[in-house]
Amino acid sequence: MTNSLRPQGPLGTPLPPARQPTRGVPGPRSSPASPGTDAASAAPGTAPAKRRDAFFDNAKYLAIVLVAIGHSWEPVKSHSRALEALYTVVYAFHMPAFILISGYFSRGFDMRADRLKRLVTGVAVPYVVFEVAYSLFTRWADDDPGQAISLLDPLYLTWFLVALFVWRLTTPLWKLVRWPLPVALLIAMLASVSPDIGDDLDLQRVLQFLPFFVLGLYMKPEYFQLMRRREVRILSVPVFAAALAVGYWAVPRMSTGWFYHRDSAQEFGVPWWTGPVMVLVLFACSLLLTACFFSWVPRRKTWFTALGAGTLYGYLLHGFLIKGGVYGGWFDHGWLHEPLGQAFVTLVAATVVTLLCTPPVQRVFRFAMEPRMAWAFKRDATEIARERVGAGKS
Repeated sequence: MTNSLRPQGPLGTPLPPARQPTRGVPGPRSSPASPGTDAASAAPGTAPAKRRDAFFDNAKYLAIVLVAIGHSWEPVKSHSRALEALYTVVYAFHMPAFILISGYFSRGFDMRADRLKRLVTGVAVPYVVFEVAYSLFTRWADDDPGQAISLLDPLYLTWFLVALFVWRLTTPLWKLVRWPLPVALLIAMLASVSPDIGDDLDLQRVLQFLPFFVLGLYMKPEYFQLMRRREVRILSVPVFAAALAVGYWAVPRMSTGWFYHRDSAQEFGVPWWTGPVMVLVLFACSLLLTACFFSWVPRRKTWFTALGAGTLYGYLLHGFLIKGGVYGGWFDHGWLHEPLGQAFVTLVAATVVTLLCTPPVQRVFRFAMEPRMAWAFKRDATEIARERVGAGKS
């Protein structure tokens, strides 16, 4: 990363759509504390959905593994053009994929009381907890007592929670706009030429990644089914090969910072018009690679499907190990910068983030990721009436 404290990284909470998917078509599922999904998808007092969709759980798990691998590559890729190219390709689609899924599962969001509560407990509270935790960790592990604790300047992985909070709050507005995607792209293009936006709440990322979220709001289950067609899977192979070739060519010619969507064109020292052009080009490239990624995501249950419910845990917790390794000099060993060492780092990162998504870890950290906080909210009249009806039936 160009800024070691604020690299790219994924995650959120979805709401199931009212429409039931057709047979064989990927559709939403219930649960979810994971990037791009809600910490509690069922309204209070209602029965949760009976079935989770394996496709989306698989997609989230595979994407979070790529996130952790990408972060582990940052300290060891500087002397390897091939690894830098692979890193660039991964960063072109893993966050767009997460954000698109987040938008897809936010289609049912409105300003209803129970959904606003879940937005606070599943997104805002984890942001506060982990923003403070990462700041204190930096003070201790990096011996930096001056590290400020600021909720306005997201540190490391926490930017995604801020972005998801803002995006989801604006969901009702995007449902009213006549041409939502063109408007979102225009906003992203304007942000790319507006250096005065600054770093508060990482608004550059919020605005530049916005089109992927808005596109997700208008995705239908059938669109995901189209990506699962056999011809798409076959075509994805040469597409990824071409992307790697372009990435290898671009490594010495282009800053990977463009893929973080964190800075304006002026901050890259290029003409202002480069920003809008790059927004459109990267949007198209990211969508193409995201479609290729989805085409290879298994639709059936696999050994890692259940881990898709814990990707928020893996996302927020693995950062402590990555930053701890950087601060502690773990990545300074020369052999880790060689091909075998880089493969070892990749394997360790994938294994660690997998373990962090498991149920035991979820049980330990649920107080921070999915706090109930019933004490903090007034009881909704609808919820009280529902409980009365339930008590009368019993």
